[in-house]
Amino acid sequence: MSGVLVYGLAIAGEAVAHALHRRQATFTLVDDRPGEATRHMAAAVEAELVEAPSPATIEALVRSSDMIVPAPGVPETHIVFELARRHDVDVCSEVELAYRWEQQRPGGPRPILAITGTDGKTTTTELATAIVNATGRRGAAVGNTDTPLISALEDDLDVFVVEASSFRLAHTRHFRAEGSAWLNLAEDHQNWHTSMESYAAAKARLWQALRPDDVAVGAAHDPVVRSYLDTVAARRVTVALDDADYHVTGGYLKGPHGRILAVSDLARSLPHDLTNGLTAAALTLETGLASVDDVGGVLASLRPPRHRIEPAGHLRDVAWYNDSKATTPHAALTAVRSFASVVWIVGGRNKGLDLSGLVSEVDRVRAVVAMGEAASEIAALFEGRCRVRQVSTMAQAVEAAAALARPGDSVVLSPACASYDAYRNYGERGDDFMRCVDELRGVAR
Repeated sequence: MSGVLVYGLAIAGEAVAHALHRRQATFTLVDDRPGEATRHMAAAVEAELVEAPSPATIEALVRSSDMIVPAPGVPETHIVFELARRHDVDVCSEVELAYRWEQQRPGGPRPILAITGTDGKTTTTELATAIVNATGRRGAAVGNTDTPLISALEDDLDVFVVEASSFRLAHTRHFRAEGSAWLNLAEDHQNWHTSMESYAAAKARLWQALRPDDVAVGAAHDPVVRSYLDTVAARRVTVALDDADYHVTGGYLKGPHGRILAVSDLARSLPHDLTNGLTAAALTLETGLASVDDVGGVLASLRPPRHRIEPAGHLRDVAWYNDSKATTPHAALTAVRSFASVVWIVGGRNKGLDLSGLVSEVDRVRAVVAMGEAASEIAALFEGRCRVRQVSTMAQAVEAAAALARPGDSVVLSPACASYDAYRNYGERGDDFMRCVDELRGVAR
């Protein structure tokens, strides 16, 4: 391979650079906002680094390249993609490049499971990986995780479980998984995609290269997901709380193989816990990678993941929950629907999304504490519908929520927005919330 242009050098871009270096490929690195760490990395892989190039320089780089591998953070509006189309240069995401290499592996490629969706990807990926490992196989959660797929190719693994974001799927052509699941679709990432149609089309690439003996798992009651599922060239399997191949009935998670697990055996059984568990079950059972006993044992033993409606303690008969991972209205409303009376801490940096739908569950909301860059927009939506407070910091948000809550309420940090206006990531935001709640409760963490 020669003439590869790696554009963007965060986690995925750096992983691609190291992988190309190991394969002794010819490549050039480009970053619009490089730092010292990027420069050190470029030196380590013995590659030219072009920093903050002008449009003319980008065009020259594109014309001299055989392939462009963009980082997931490079939005589809970036000029590099228009120039690639103009000069007919292949654009290949990290996960696509890794897939192509895996197909050439001596001894043959290893099985891949893949999960996409607006919400629930990470949890379902972790569940499916745990189920694979429970069988004695060596599986790893890769892709939109701390480990890009391309970094795991040389690891001693039997199965890859790929968390497939729209950013990675948008630039795929051949990528496919023996078992793939699409959980849901709601408005998100409109600061990256040009439209909701583009966002949906990127997700749908998960199923574009499937073979008849592959398994496609889809949400039975999501109209967009179902419309794509009905057209795939693979075995189709549906998931929902009811009226689907994998469903809940009589207090049990069930599938075509019969009972999988009693709902009462789960550590938590919110509606999305049930559908995420059913999806992981469908992926692993329908591909023959696990047995019903394997699936049931894992689902019964796993605890809820961090920052996803994570219990943060009780104070004066008020329950507190950390749902910092909810960075879209769709995800945040999923949390709010889980409780009867909520004091809702919401806000952050809006990702170009329509927030007006947040008021759809106002009957469950005792009060709203609006914070971050989107605070005034959120406050305006709820003004006159419930009590509203605007704050500047997480400590102020926790104090305000405590003052507004009544016995029996749940205080839920479910921001519906990104964290980047005040934090490096949603995890840091969630940790700050937990710390502030502990201080309020007088508990040392």
